[in-house]
Amino acid sequence: METLLWQVEQLAGLLAVSRSGQVRDWDPPTLDRALQWGRYFQHLHGRFRAHPRLRAALGQRLRRGQQGPPLGFGHLGRCPELLGLALLGNRALPPAACHRLLRSLLLPPSDQATPGPCSLSLLARRRAAAQLLLPPSPAQARPEELEQEQSLRTEAQLLLSRLQEDEEEEQGPAGVLEDLPRPRVYWVLAALLLEQAGDNAGREGASWAEHREGPRPAAAVLSWLLGDPGRLSVFCRLLPGSLLVALSARYPQLGTPYLHLLTSWGSRLRYDPLSGQWASSRCPSEDELSWEELRERFSCFMRGPAPLREAALASLKNLKIQDGDFEVCGLSVWTDLLLEMDFRALRAGLSII
Repeated sequence: METLLWQVEQLAGLLAVSRSGQVRDWDPPTLDRALQWGRYFQHLHGRFRAHPRLRAALGQRLRRGQQGPPLGFGHLGRCPELLGLALLGNRALPPAACHRLLRSLLLPPSDQATPGPCSLSLLARRRAAAQLLLPPSPAQARPEELEQEQSLRTEAQLLLSRLQEDEEEEQGPAGVLEDLPRPRVYWVLAALLLEQAGDNAGREGASWAEHREGPRPAAAVLSWLLGDPGRLSVFCRLLPGSLLVALSARYPQLGTPYLHLLTSWGSRLRYDPLSGQWASSRCPSEDELSWEELRERFSCFMRGPAPLREAALASLKNLKIQDGDFEVCGLSVWTDLLLEMDFRALRAGLSII
């Protein structure tokens, strides 16, 4: 039994190596051995899934000493797909090994449990969605940035699998998310939400309700984030404004709380007449924004879809009225923000006020 537990514990290392630069030295036989391990883990899942005590023991060993998203027993059953996803997204994989990987996905061994074409279709769809949602001009990014993006996408896939199996693991989504390391969990959640939005938007026959509310894993993530003001504040404070507006466009239930946080942060700024600038309070905290960052985040709303842009403008104008509806700089941060937004719009041949 101890040997079996030790073997299962190697799954995290196998997945970590598959998305690292170490695959640079892999030849086709090495790839075959890795895929064989994946099929072996899948076999273990089918063999022990009907035994609760063994399943719990294997799941506990999988989660031991992990730094990233926790693995669970259900990941054993999906190991070939998770391994294939990580390798398909790893540019360090040599051409010969990559060709062998594609061949194994298209023409799997006869004893493989999951049909190959279905697995390949799933991997290709998720891979395409992730690529479409990447920031523009990825070729201009530095190698370490590309590696970071690929790592986030892989971690998001692992987390997605874990959330989908929460019933089998007897642990709800909230319990899974609570165990993830901070603050990296918020970047992983953003990657998961973007990918889920891409999967839902590209699926034929999706209803308006599904587009609006999102798939179940995304709904669980949003419920967890929106259910605690502290978590939501850290999430919105950590991520860049452009990414948050992209998420708000796909998940309307996120846009309003984010906008409320921005106005709360902006209300803490104080005008310094000596420097002629808006500054943080005398005791700045992590929940405060500088004038420059507040301006940039509202600018992201102005560049976003019309509903988000109109909501941000309506909020700014309402706050300006509450402050006295002044048109003079330095009396209301909202007046100054509106003037700044209008100045930028005029330069682009538009007007917002």
